[in-house]
Amino acid sequence: MSIQLSVTDPYLIPLDDVDVSDPQLYENDSHWPYFERLRSEAPIHYCRDSLFGPYWSITLYEDIMAIEKDTRNFSSFPSIVMGDQDPEFTVKQFIAADPPKHDIQRKAVTAAVSPRSLSQLEPVIRERVVAIMNDLPLGERFDWVERVSIELTTQMLAILFDFPFERRHKLTYWSDMATSTEEIAGNDAVSATDRQAALEECLAEFTAIWQERAQQSAVGKIDFITLMAHSPAFADMDPMEFLGNLLLLIVGGNDTTRNSLSGGVVMLNENPTEYEKVCSDKSLIPGMVSEIIRFQTPLMHMRRTATADTEFKGHHIKAGDKVVLWYVSANRDDTKIIRPDEFIIDRKDVRNHISFGFGVHRCMGNRLAEMQLRIVWEEILKRFRKVEVVATPTRLKSNFVRGITELPVVLVPH
Repeated sequence: MSIQLSVTDPYLIPLDDVDVSDPQLYENDSHWPYFERLRSEAPIHYCRDSLFGPYWSITLYEDIMAIEKDTRNFSSFPSIVMGDQDPEFTVKQFIAADPPKHDIQRKAVTAAVSPRSLSQLEPVIRERVVAIMNDLPLGERFDWVERVSIELTTQMLAILFDFPFERRHKLTYWSDMATSTEEIAGNDAVSATDRQAALEECLAEFTAIWQERAQQSAVGKIDFITLMAHSPAFADMDPMEFLGNLLLLIVGGNDTTRNSLSGGVVMLNENPTEYEKVCSDKSLIPGMVSEIIRFQTPLMHMRRTATADTEFKGHHIKAGDKVVLWYVSANRDDTKIIRPDEFIIDRKDVRNHISFGFGVHRCMGNRLAEMQLRIVWEEILKRFRKVEVVATPTRLKSNFVRGITELPVVLVPH
């Protein structure tokens, strides 16, 4: 097993022993110097031993883009995360598939987040945000993650799936269970048995919804389940593929927005000059949202698997090798982004980040995430002088989701 990096200076470790898959690095927010070293000394790096087996790390922006484009040599199948699935409980999903199947299934559900759909969703989202904001206490400590980040994204998921609103918190629960594994969270994790039971519950509930929607007219309906139930692209799914695609859409709709909502509050507390900029000029909000998403990088990596022995920039990658694309590193790559370690809301080319991925697998809900964050900050700045962080954020123990699980704040009125 590799050295425990979370308590060690990365420059004192032999380069071959660096293991950026260690989940404690992200719980402690101490991963940055490890990626800085890899970008500088070994941007294509092989780790022989980790909780997830051997793997390659790709840490530079342009290298990640090159591999994202090469779906022939670097496949999304069988998984887009580092850990391998339980062979007794294996899901299939279109993000872990290659063209043409990936493209056909993705296209079938994209209408839910198309520009036309977003124009219809915007007033609904604003209404929900206003209700949440108006219910928050002034001058009293509370958890921003629970009262705002989770609540808003859960309500949004309920809309996207047309899921019963009174049971909406099930969606967040299933999302959290889907991204929690014993390897990632150690003693904090749920057991494999509990995780499987939760996901089977998710499958059962949505199977009933699918059967209902399949019997109804699809005219004028753009929720994910109706789109899937009436599309030939999903006609031959078995239950585990249905579950896999459900979890893809639930997690995708949950983690980016939820953790960027929390991360943005932290960033603007840590960078008061940038906060004063946006207070003085609200037109900076869209750019600020992009900078928040870059700085947070809510999903930190995607995995590819080599389909054949491949030479990549002088490195021999063998068939079957795991190749991990570290978006969290590429978003701090100074060969691509000027002053990348600084949070600058009015930087030039502010949307020039890789948090949403690249190529055929670029996040299809990126515009929806940006719209939600924009609306939240528009409503925050109308109501409050500041969302003041009053204790250190608690971070998720995960190398995949860069999450904040608790963020104590106090709202300061104008």
